Amino acid sequence: MRSWLLLLLLLPSSLQAAEEILLLKTWQPDQDVSGWLMSEKLDGVRARWDGQHLISRGGHRYHAPAWFTKDFPPFAVDGELWSKRGDFEQILSIVLRQHPHDGWKQLALHVFEVPDQAGGLPERLQRLTNHLTAHPSPYLKIIRQLPCKDNRHLQRFMQQLVAHGAEGVVVRNPLAPYQTGRSNDALKVKPYFDQECTVIDYKPGKALPAGQTGSLLCRLDNGVEISIGSGLHQQLRTAPPPQGQRITFKYYGLTAKGVPRHPVFLRPRQDMP
Repeated sequence: MRSWLLLLLLLPSSLQAAEEILLLKTWQPDQDVSGWLMSEKLDGVRARWDGQHLISRGGHRYHAPAWFTKDFPPFAVDGELWSKRGDFEQILSIVLRQHPHDGWKQLALHVFEVPDQAGGLPERLQRLTNHLTAHPSPYLKIIRQLPCKDNRHLQRFMQQLVAHGAEGVVVRNPLAPYQTGRSNDALKVKPYFDQECTVIDYKPGKALPAGQTGSLLCRLDNGVEISIGSGLHQQLRTAPPPQGQRITFKYYGLTAKGVPRHPVFLRPRQDMP
């Protein structure tokens, strides 16, 4: 496992400024999504194919091998570089290298959107289906979309996936046109909430060897400071994310004072400053 400092050094060089992309809002239990499309929310690394290059959420170019993208379409698609559930750190280590390598054989781009195409989501995805019929690729897949009967159906679907290690579910309005930014027509459904914060300091662990990190002192965007110790494995306690790093954590509701309950480290932000 590389240290976070080394990961910073391994970041791909910037190809272009970060562009507007589709982002998800959080589903609320009073939102009726009957008739929408639902799919597994993959815990991978976001990537957009622009017709020539794989680009990260922050506008960096991934150095995928030519054989990986050989049969990709001449139009844009958006998705997640993914291998299997619970494999985020391995995926990240593969895509952050600055040269092509055989590790990409473990990955595929799992597509949930075909930007800049007309029609609703099924029509946009059909454009990619047509391309793959003529140019099949083991490294380009379309994420299965399942019609949602009602909110109870959504909850059952999510519980089944989460029980097998999935991160959650995405629900999309099939009639909505393509759009960027956060939208009421694209929602994430999880058994917990997640949020970003900034690492500002470290706290030692009471029962840990000297020099190891017990928890991360982090600042939320509203100025509230919290400590995150859960979710840190041995390598992270030895080489924690650097101060100033944005990380994602999960939590289970808020206290009466608005502080996240039981925060747990999930991952570094995919595109570091």
